[in-house]
Amino acid sequence: MSKLKGKVAVVTGASKGIGASIAKAFGTEGASVVVSYASSREGAERIVKEIRSDGGQAIAVQANVAKAADVQRLFAEAKRAYGRLDVLVNNAGVYEFVPLGQVTEDHFRRLFDTNVLGLILATQEAEKHFGADGGAVINIGSLVSRVTPPNSAVYSATKGAVDAVTGVLAKELAPKNIRVNSINPGVVETEGTHSGGFLGGEFQKQHEAQVPLGRIAQPEDIAPIAVFLASSDSGWLTGETLLASGGLR
Repeated sequence: MSKLKGKVAVVTGASKGIGASIAKAFGTEGASVVVSYASSREGAERIVKEIRSDGGQAIAVQANVAKAADVQRLFAEAKRAYGRLDVLVNNAGVYEFVPLGQVTEDHFRRLFDTNVLGLILATQEAEKHFGADGGAVINIGSLVSRVTPPNSAVYSATKGAVDAVTGVLAKELAPKNIRVNSINPGVVETEGTHSGGFLGGEFQKQHEAQVPLGRIAQPEDIAPIAVFLASSDSGWLTGETLLASGGLR
């Protein structure tokens, strides 16, 4: 039996990487998926096509989650297409590692606007659209909030904020039966980690040497955890931060 049959899910930042993998897994499990993207329409349409070719339902909607008007339009489109909302995955995020001396106001605001404000705006709007049965919010945090690597002061701060917001909103939204949990991956092989130069060199070797399971993650390692948190299987979990890091703490 499909774990998410009849559910409607909005996945932000779903045109590639972890978000794309989650969107496809949701479609496989029977959910109707709103593939939200900031700029890569081609990538989002590709994910929609893959979901539909596998027998699922999906649409692509452009939205910058740091802009309230875009977020409102995103959920209006989801409601217009599918009539309801059951799951929100706050996956949209940006990262940039720079040493303290290179931190600028623009760097700070760009990361916090997307990674923290965007998450709050999306959850705020989702709350209005969840039905009487409540819903599930899944935030994508990061292991960096625990391991705090050098040159990541602002990025790690945003993900520390995600941990805190997850706990706060789990308590605040519980009376409406809205569960809020976070998945905090370690290093995952995505387009972003490739383009950022994190893979294929000394950084990857050093990281994998510390991971008990001995490798970096794939997006497909994270997606089943999101399916679990979106489904009734996790109905008694809220306010949890799950470290999806291969055992690295």
